[in-house]
Parts: sequence; structure tokens; C-alpha cells
Amino acid sequence: MTYSADIKKLERHYFPKDFTITTWETLEPYFKELLERPINSIGELEQWLKDLSEAEAITNEDACWRQIKMTCDTENKQLEEAFNYFYVEILPKMQPYADKLNRKLVDCPFTAQLNKEKYHTYLRGVKKNIELFREENIPIQSELAVLQQHFGTIAGKMTVTVNGQEYTLQQASKFLENEDRNLREEVYRKIFERRLQDKEAMDKLFNQLVEKRNQLAVNAGMSSYTEYRFKELGRFDYTEKECFQFHEAVKQYVLPLVNKIYEDKKKKLGLDTLRPWDIEAHPAGEKPLNPFTTGKDLLEKTIKCFNQLNPFFADCIAKMDQLGHLDLESRKGKAPGGYNCPLAESGAPFIFMNAAGQMDDVTTMVHEGGHAVHSFLAHNLELNAFKDYPMEIAEVASMSMELFSMPYWNTFFDNEEDLRKAKEHQLERVITIFPWIATIDKFQHWIYANPNHTNEERTAKWMEILNEFSSGAIDFTGLENYRAITWQKQLHLFEVPFYYIEYGIAQLGAIGMWKQFMENRKKALANYTNALSLGGTKTLVQLFETAGLKFDFSPAHIKTLMEFVHQQMEQI
Repeated sequence: MTYSADIKKLERHYFPKDFTITTWETLEPYFKELLERPINSIGELEQWLKDLSEAEAITNEDACWRQIKMTCDTENKQLEEAFNYFYVEILPKMQPYADKLNRKLVDCPFTAQLNKEKYHTYLRGVKKNIELFREENIPIQSELAVLQQHFGTIAGKMTVTVNGQEYTLQQASKFLENEDRNLREEVYRKIFERRLQDKEAMDKLFNQLVEKRNQLAVNAGMSSYTEYRFKELGRFDYTEKECFQFHEAVKQYVLPLVNKIYEDKKKKLGLDTLRPWDIEAHPAGEKPLNPFTTGKDLLEKTIKCFNQLNPFFADCIAKMDQLGHLDLESRKGKAPGGYNCPLAESGAPFIFMNAAGQMDDVTTMVHEGGHAVHSFLAHNLELNAFKDYPMEIAEVASMSMELFSMPYWNTFFDNEEDLRKAKEHQLERVITIFPWIATIDKFQHWIYANPNHTNEERTAKWMEILNEFSSGAIDFTGLENYRAITWQKQLHLFEVPFYYIEYGIAQLGAIGMWKQFMENRKKALANYTNALSLGGTKTLVQLFETAGLKFDFSPAHIKTLMEFVHQQMEQI
């Protein structure tokens, strides 16, 4: 099947073409009409669903643009107020309507006549939302939406001075690749000293978030926020038990490989002890990889890379550039991190990141590019709800793209040796990310099982879990005060709770996709695009099957995949 990136904004049939969301008063009549409209046949129900889908697409995209604009410029008070207005004045008034509309759909006698295969996952999600909805949670969810953005505001202001010049923390991290060990240590310490300045602010913010999240669960009659959030995230296909199984498998089969990677690193650098500021370093005389110069250069090279892999992938990124849907370079006042934000009406998503000229930026760009391709592939699905795909398959889309694109990274590197180092760096990252995923996930399980913990108890537990998954090859002596706050740099803990093990599940899926790619490139890419084009119309297990993957994160399966990656590393 062939796909086109010539994406068209959805045509409106229910709302006026020039309608924009300004106040709740202008939006409410549409939700009211949907609620009151009689449904007397299966045809009328399907039309009602299309009109509801249009309302969802318009409101989703409006909310997304408010977030995009605010994260691109955290110092602009108007943009922050526009974001807050939506979450304080509009969304809380929409939520009771959303619940009533969900109930109207479930109670409609014609719903039973809908195609079961086509609507199964959608209706399952609707029933889950009804089960979670509580009127008293609306103001709390509104407060949480606003509070969660404070992380970006605090972190966006963090800068350090190196050699007389000011850098964001993302930009400064480039110095950790420098061959000068003294400079690396100096920058490492400066970054953490700067983080320590906002330790109390981050602690206070996180305490507020935990308290409010726990209240959501209490109000919904659930035993913990963990139970509430698993339902909210639509984790229908695995439980806490599988998460704990994943943690143990990482310790058993991944940590030994991580230790080997760092022992090899120590030898290459000619060091007696490997310190945390040495992990990204290059041996003396060897320059750090310099894959691109500016955001424009990164974009052009990514398009060339994707074009060699699959011209459709390149067309997607070029279309986003044409629409102005990219903000790639790091700068002061810009929120940290990176994301691909699907835009429900426009179809072409928005990529936000903080490029600073490092190899990791290339990985981020192709990663977010994978998410973007997913957005393009799912755009033509009939209903907005059909595009609500599980996050685990979303991350398979992005992480597979990292590995698929590797043979074509010659667009970023002029010589074979740099290309070899880049591939080696990527495969090391594929393995070394697993212990961090397990650490963050296990930490969250403890946090929400013990919501009334103190700051001191949280720090102690963090250190215990961190040490459990840390490599013995790295010497952290004397850095306990820095280590104690490393969790505060993880955006997900603040903004998208529990959303992290998805990266682990997806990395396993991506390694499986890459294994297919190495065996039969054409078939692997067909499996990939076929699975992504289904959006959320199938269960997670079915989506994995369509991609030619096993949905399995048992120790035995993880062991097999790790052996494959290790074998590939040996061949580079």
C-alpha cells in the first residue's frame, strides 16, 4: 500500500469553517445540541459520532496549540494565560458534557448494531472513561493541568555559564562529550549545582502533584493512584505484575551488558575510574561527533536520511516544515525536552525539541520523526477517537525509526569512522536506557503506593532504587547530593505520571522490528506502516501482531532480544 504526506486539514461539516474557540459560551451550544439530538437509526448514530468527532478534533487541536506556543516561549505571560484559560475556564465545563455524551452513546439502542470489530476499542475506552468520571475530580484535573506546566517554567529558566558564555542545561550538556576531563567535571558540577538551586521548588511542586493525583483516585473509589492511572492510560493488556517482572528482567539480563559497555568505555578513555562526567566523553585527540550545525541543517539532513529509508517518511517531515510545524533549537526561555504533538484537525503534527548539535539530538529528531509518521498514517481514520492509539505502539513507531534510519546516517557524517561511532553510540543507548526506565517506573510505583511520604523518605527510596539499577562500573563517590535529585530532571514524573515503562515495552518492540528489518527490509517497513495506519482501532496485542511482533516482556524474551543487540554491537 502507498501512503501520501499530502495531508489535508479535515473538512468541517458540523462547525462553521471559521469557528475558533474563544470562550465556553461560544462552544457549549454544539455540545448541548449533540446531547439533546434524538438518534432514531443506526445511520443517525453514525452521523452523530462524526459530528462528535469533529467537536473533539477542534477542541483537541486548540488545546495543543496553546501548549505548543507556551512551551516554545515559557517567558511569554500571554501564552501562559491562554493555556491556563483553556484548562481552567473551558475544559472543566466540557468534561461533564463528555461524560453525558459517553453515557448517551453506551445507552443508545443502536450502539449494539455498530460493527463490533471496528468499534471495539473505541467503546471499551468510552466505558473506561465513564467508570473513571467523577464530578468532584473536574477542578482537581484542571489544577493539575496548570500545575504540571510549572515544571517547564522552572526548568526553562535554568542556565549555566561556561567559558564566559550562558547556556541552557541542554546546550551545556554538549561539554560532557569534550576530551578535556577537567572541563567535563566542571560543567557536570555546574549543571547539578544549578539544579540544586531549584530543588525545594521542584519538591514543593511534586508534593502538590502527588497529593492531587491521590485525591483523584480516592474520589473515584480506587485503592491508589496507580490503579486509577493504569485505567486512565488504557492499560488493558498488562498489570503492575508485568511491570515488576520487567524490572527484574532488566537487572538480570540488561545490567550485565550495561556494565560491559561502561568497562569498555573506561578502557577506551584510559581511566582508572569512570566518573559520571566521563560517560559521554571521547578519548583524547578524538573530537566529539558533530552531526549538524543549526536546526535548519538538522532538518535538511534528516529529510535526506528519511528519503533513503522511505521517501514517504521524508515527505512527512518536509510537509511539517512547509506548514511551520517545527521548533528544533534550544534557547533560553524554551521548555526542556522534546515531543511530537499530533494535531487532530490539521493532521500534520508539530515537533518540538532542544537541539544543541549533539548525536543525541539526531536520535531525538528521528525518534520524533517516527511519531510524526504515525500521526500522518492515522490521520485519515474516520473518527478522531480511532486515532487514540496506545502509547506503547506510539513509542514503537518512534524507537523503531531510530534503528531503521541508522544505515542512512551517512547524511550526518562525512566519514565511515564517525558513522561507525554514531551507530555504536545508538546501540549503547538502546541498552543503557533500560535501567533508567526500570528506575523511573519502580520509583513511581512506590510514590503512589505511599502518597503520604515525606521528602526525606522519597529521597531515601529514590537512592535505594537508583543504586539497585546503577552500573558498578561508574564511580559516584562524593556525588550523593547530586544523585539524590536526579529524578527531578525527568519531565514525565511531573507532567505525565506513570508514562515511562512504555519506552521499555516499546524498545523491546523496536528491537524486534529492527531484527525483522535486518532480515527483510521491505517486509519490516510494510509491517511497520500497516500497524501504525490502524491507529487505535485494534488492541495493543493486535497492533503488535500486525507489526509482526510478540507482545511479551518476560525475562526469556528480553534475554533473546538483548543477545541480538549485543551481537549487532560486536559486528559494528
